[in-house]
Amino acid sequence: MKIKVLGPGCPKCAEAKRIVMEAVKETGVVADVEKVSDVQEIMTYGVFSTPAVVVDGKVKAMGKVPSKKDVLNWING
Repeated sequence: MKIKVLGPGCPKCAEAKRIVMEAVKETGVVADVEKVSDVQEIMTYGVFSTPAVVVDGKVKAMGKVPSKKDVLNWING
């Protein structure tokens, strides 16, 4: 599983990454979690508002910090 947290490095982006990391650890799923701050790469996902979370190439959240419950659903779903 590949999870990308998209954002320039703002506090909300850091919070999104922290929540994603907690959820991954909680489930024990093997996941490659990457923080992407390059604006050009972020744009390739059609994301215009950050933070955003991409799971296996699909944008799951944009413009908000997801809840841990949301992230757990994406990982387990």
